Amino acid sequence: MDKMQTPPAGLTHLLDPNTLTGALVLAAAAFAIATIVVVLIRRFTRRLEKRMSDVTVLRFVSLLIQLAVYLLALVLYAHLIPQLRSVGTALLAGAGVLSVVGGLAAQDTLGNLIAGFSLVMSGAIREGETIKLYTPVGLITARVHLISLGFTLLVDADGNEIVVPNSVIMTSAIARISQENATGAK
Repeated sequence: MDKMQTPPAGLTHLLDPNTLTGALVLAAAAFAIATIVVVLIRRFTRRLEKRMSDVTVLRFVSLLIQLAVYLLALVLYAHLIPQLRSVGTALLAGAGVLSVVGGLAAQDTLGNLIAGFSLVMSGAIREGETIKLYTPVGLITARVHLISLGFTLLVDADGNEIVVPNSVIMTSAIARISQENATGAK
């Protein structure tokens, strides 16, 4: 009876986080579970995209959630492995210092990302609209072709593409031009 209740030694060894084999099996399991969750998130995102006209925010949030799933799997895995617990504390301190250094080095880029997120969330301008944008280089009249999280792509009347950082758009006055005025018919 006792032999039936205790698992075979091979299975215990495979799941023991104190052994190399057990740590590798647990790593594979954590990665597999995280990958399955990410695939489900991607499928759900694709279904939602079909119902939405502006998918920029949805894609951004979906990527953040996918990244968070993998990070959560890594943290849980590190918590399961006794040898990684002490390394985790050092990595956390190092990540804090690295984030400060990276934040200082990428101020403009991060500013554009935050401005892009604000621009998309506020709906101040939308793709397909014709706008007048008052910028440091002068007045720009163009159609909004693409809004991403870092920049906005405008196309002027001559077909020239104008790439404007989102931080410039968020700090500039914008005049929306009605479709009647844009086509010349009043």
